[in-house]
Amino acid sequence: MIESFKNWLDNQQLSKNTTKSYSGHIKGYLKWFQESFNTPLNQLYRENILDYMSYMINIKKLKAESINAHLAALIKLNQYLVDQSIQTDIVVSKKDYIKIQKEYISPATIIKADVEAFRQKILENRDKRDYAIVTLLAYSGMRISEALNIKIDDVNLIAREILVRYGKRKKQRLVIINDKISNAIKEYLKEREQQKNKDSDYLFISRESNRVDRSVINRIFNEYSDKITPHTLRHFFCSYALENGWSTHEIAAQVGHSNIHTTMLYTHPSRSEIKRKANLL
Repeated sequence: MIESFKNWLDNQQLSKNTTKSYSGHIKGYLKWFQESFNTPLNQLYRENILDYMSYMINIKKLKAESINAHLAALIKLNQYLVDQSIQTDIVVSKKDYIKIQKEYISPATIIKADVEAFRQKILENRDKRDYAIVTLLAYSGMRISEALNIKIDDVNLIAREILVRYGKRKKQRLVIINDKISNAIKEYLKEREQQKNKDSDYLFISRESNRVDRSVINRIFNEYSDKITPHTLRHFFCSYALENGWSTHEIAAQVGHSNIHTTMLYTHPSRSEIKRKANLL
């Protein structure tokens, strides 16, 4: 079942990470089902879903966010089973999500000083490719998957634009770049010309392949920082751009937010700002 479910997900225009996440959560459910009932899963039953929720809450002691992620995967599996005429009833929906108290705090956890120190550390210890990638993520708000899929022809340093062809849900958009990004890419392109894979269509290449792998970038981040990740750089950009006069609509267009409410999260104060104000009481 899991393979046909994954193939079905591939046709839903979901990102690779989302498909991977759904598949992983469903594998967990199938394992629990097999161990609990000593029989393979044929279809979903409401009673089993409720038992699984109880298992996640009381035995696994998962956080609400994690439980809701598992439920999201089961909702997709339910849709798949209905689509394949394996069953007709919907037994799990978003109404089953565990309510989470909203945090009215900006998701950004790092400030410009952190980002600049990290960029300098990468510049001094890594090659120009990694410095260009870090700079791009920090000052464009691009997702790491989008950055690694950029092709040479997608970059226009004169117009200061990069075309993102493979955004979330395969939506295309134009990303504006500043001097920091433009200069970092220019310097990297000089170094790139000396590599054997220089004829690759992709902007960011490695010595071994025509496109640098995400795992390589994750290892670099883990090596040089214990709090900065590609995703925290995206949060930083949204918060920093807002502080510097960008409107929420401009930021949403730049980073590819489909829902303006996601961008609005960055209008809330940071934890450090709230703590500072708490000490004034």
